[in-house]
Parts: sequence; C-alpha cells; structure tokens
Amino acid sequence: MRLWKVLTVSVFVCAMVLQGWGASLASAGESAEEPIIRIGVVPAVESLSIGGQGNFDIIDKQTGEVLFTGANAQSVVALSSTSTVQSFFRLQVAFTTSDVYVADWVRRATEEGYATYVENYNNGYRLYLGEFAPDASFAERVAFKNEVVAKGLAANDAFWKVVTTAEGEKRLTISMDGVVKETTNAVRVIAASEMVTINGKAYRGVAEVGFNSSGTLAGINELSIEQYLYGVVPRELPPVPYGEVEAQKAQAIAARTYALSNLGKRSADGYDLLPTTSDQVYGGFTAEHPISNEAVDGTKGIVATYDGKLITAVFHSTSGGFTASNEDVWNSEATPYLRATHVAQKGNSLKYVPALEIYKKTGNSESLRKVKNGDFEADWSRYYRWHFEWTAEEISDVIGSYFNTDVGRVLEINVTERSRSGRAAVIEFVTENGTFYEYKDRIRWALQYINANGSPAVLLSTLFIIEPVKDQETGETIGYKVDGGGWGHGVGMSQVGAVGMAEKGYTYDVILKHFYTGIDLETRY
Repeated sequence: MRLWKVLTVSVFVCAMVLQGWGASLASAGESAEEPIIRIGVVPAVESLSIGGQGNFDIIDKQTGEVLFTGANAQSVVALSSTSTVQSFFRLQVAFTTSDVYVADWVRRATEEGYATYVENYNNGYRLYLGEFAPDASFAERVAFKNEVVAKGLAANDAFWKVVTTAEGEKRLTISMDGVVKETTNAVRVIAASEMVTINGKAYRGVAEVGFNSSGTLAGINELSIEQYLYGVVPRELPPVPYGEVEAQKAQAIAARTYALSNLGKRSADGYDLLPTTSDQVYGGFTAEHPISNEAVDGTKGIVATYDGKLITAVFHSTSGGFTASNEDVWNSEATPYLRATHVAQKGNSLKYVPALEIYKKTGNSESLRKVKNGDFEADWSRYYRWHFEWTAEEISDVIGSYFNTDVGRVLEINVTERSRSGRAAVIEFVTENGTFYEYKDRIRWALQYINANGSPAVLLSTLFIIEPVKDQETGETIGYKVDGGGWGHGVGMSQVGAVGMAEKGYTYDVILKHFYTGIDLETRY
C-alpha cells in the first residue's frame, strides 16, 4: 500500500482507459491512426460555461446519460458547494518517477513532523513540503526552507508554489434553461457540427468539464492532433507576418512532435497539455489561418526523432544569434539533439558570423549592440537586439520584489558564470542588505525590466551584458543598463530564425535538422 497522498483517483484512470485515452497514449508514436489529444483550455476554476454550435448533447461521461440537449446555446457547470477550496504555499522540493524514493522521502519528512504533499505529474511525482497560509511572511518561509535543506529533505533549488485543493465530496451542477442537474462525473459536449464552446470560445472536437488534481474544475478540449495543430501553429508562429511556408511546416512538425511526446504529461489534471507557453500556445478554432493549416496538412503525421524516439521539440522566439544547450538553461541532463548552434549564414554556407567569445567578455557588449550581417533573425525580430535601463530605485524594487525582502541600495550586479552560448548562468546581486544569487533561466525573472507601462516584466533572455550607469561628475552608480539579444529560453528551434532560413530558400527538413542536432524525420500516421 502506498503511504503518501496521491492527487489522482484510480476510478478516473480507469475512466480514461475506457474512453480510449489510455490507448491513444500507448500508441502515440506507433499507431497508423491519428492520435487524440486533450487540452486543459481552462485548467482550474470553480465554474465555467460549455456549449455547441448547432445541435449538441451534454452527457455524463461515466454513464453516457444525456443530461441536456440544445442548439447554439451554453450551459453553466459549477463546483458543488459541498467542496471546500483551500490554497497554501508549499515548498516544491523534487520531481521523481521512483515510487521507492517517494515512500522513503514521505517517511523521513513525516517522522520530522512536516506536512507532505505528493502530486502526480508527467508520469512521475512532484514532492512538496509545508503548508503555509498565502499571507505567510517571506522570512518565515525562508527559515523553513533552510531548515528542511539542512535535514536533507530538500535542495537549495527548491521553490515556493501556491497549491490550491478542494476537499469534501466533489460534485458538478449543470444549469441550462433554468434546469439544474447534478453528477459526480465529468460531463461532455458532443455537437453534430463537431464545433463546441468553452467559456464562449470556439473549439473543434469535444468539450469536457471534469475535476483536476486539486479538486477544482478543468475545461478540456478533446480533438485530433492535426486539428489541435491548426490552433497551435498560428499562435506559435503567426502567418502574418511570418508567412514563409517552409518555416510554418517546420513549426508544425516541431509542435506535432512536442504534443505527441508529451501525451499524458498532465494526466493527473485530466488532460495532456496546457494551451500556454508552459506547453504550446493553442488558440482553438478562431486562431486558424489558411497558411498554417496548409503547413499542417502538408506535413501530416511527420515527427522528429532521435534514435527512433520522439524528441522533446522545444522552441523559442528569437535566439539572438546563437541557441542554447538545454543544460545551460534548465536543471537537466545534456540532451544530444538540444545543442547550442549558430543562427546565421555567411555567403551560401551555414556558418556562424559573430565571434561567440565576445559575448562572454564582461564589460564588452559591442556584439549585443550591433545587428550582425548574415543573421537569419535580424530582419524578422525586433527582439534580436534590445536595451533596457533601470534607475537605482527601480533596480532595488525589482530585486527586492523578487527575493521578497528590502535589499536597500544595489551595489553591484555581476554575471559570474556564462554558458557556451554566452548566456548568463549565474548572476550575483550585491546589495546593502545582503548578496543574492539566481541561476540559468530563472535569472530572467529575478532581473525584470520596466516595460512601456512602467511595470516590471520578465527579461527577454539571458543573453545579455549588464553594466552600471554612472553619474559623470561624481562617478556614483545611479542605475543599471543592459544590452541583450533574443527572446525566450533559447533552446531548440528559433522560430524567427526558421523564418529567416526559409526566406533564404532552406526547406523545412534542413531547418529542423539545423536546430535539432542529429535528428531524423519520420511519418508516424
């Protein structure tokens, strides 16, 4: 018997298999049939609306009973009032796929008297410690983290997350035309037109409302992979202005590969993927465009593989001239096909133009102030090069807000380590009230810039050089300035780089094999 609290219910897993979802997961890379995917378009709410275009039925997913029929209408589905919804700060300490590790960790943490929480995620488990009210002080949480790290129950990279759960009997109320019905099961909308709505937004396929892992409601769109891609490709690489068909095809294959390789990733919540940058941006039916639909149709079933296995086809907007290896950005083992590479052409050859080493020289930011000839991205992305500045007060506020403490005056900001692609790997903030550090891609959240609205926003990339702004008369530091390049994490395919390559005549297969080292392209269905 497992000793920890798992957030999914075995009955739900069985229901997935009965509905054929489990079969689609098992056959994603092997079957000649086009797989089905489930998107959590509304991942966590207490109520939402569902409906259909034309005639539709709302059915109980478990029993098959038709609860309502309608035409061009919507109903409201709400969480029963018998459920109590709670939110706590919990320290996420690890992700593991080992049942043995989880059981041992829970035992040790429980013996120490700590509240534990285990969440099913991506065929493994997220492990959490503690249970703090949303208004718990940062100092209190820091002390707790230091304590559990010292006891070997967490590592220094553990971070706080607000986790929302619902306890008590979980029931749905479905309201339509003044009639209210209840069920403990998920409900689905089946429309003759195969066009449904969730919170008023149109989607192909089927709409569903069920319980997520925290016990609140998830609005789910279930549809075929190719139909899903119709709504992904134009959101990830807008055909206007990026209408180069070969780039659109490369995006379609990357998106298809990502989707298929991540089926079941969020099964604890009743769906596969989110419709956001956490997975892939998905806009449903209204996002579709003829150019991107053509690219999806023209590459149907084609995926990227490495050693016969689907790759994790991550991508980003703009590299700034050089992509990143995955381990330079995330805390993960080196992946052979996610290697740093140039995004430029010299003459007719794919050859890196700027000298990469110049990125690594602190204080020499000339390479990040000039647009380099030959770069595929320079003409397509305004984020190829960028510049931001902070006043002394702004930089103190930004860093203080991130670390949730009064840092006082910021004395120095130092990039103490860079990756092979020139990206900042370790940053040091020396302040009046202590020295603070952040690492890899999290640096973008620690060093937010001030946008046009005067609000902090996540820094565009970690390919930057930061320098103090000095008062010319006194020599005093009165702020900081940053010159950088690119937008996004920098791993895998540069989307605007793909557009630039397509413009120069490269086909989708060349584009993909440039950004994903050593891959093959296969037709799976």
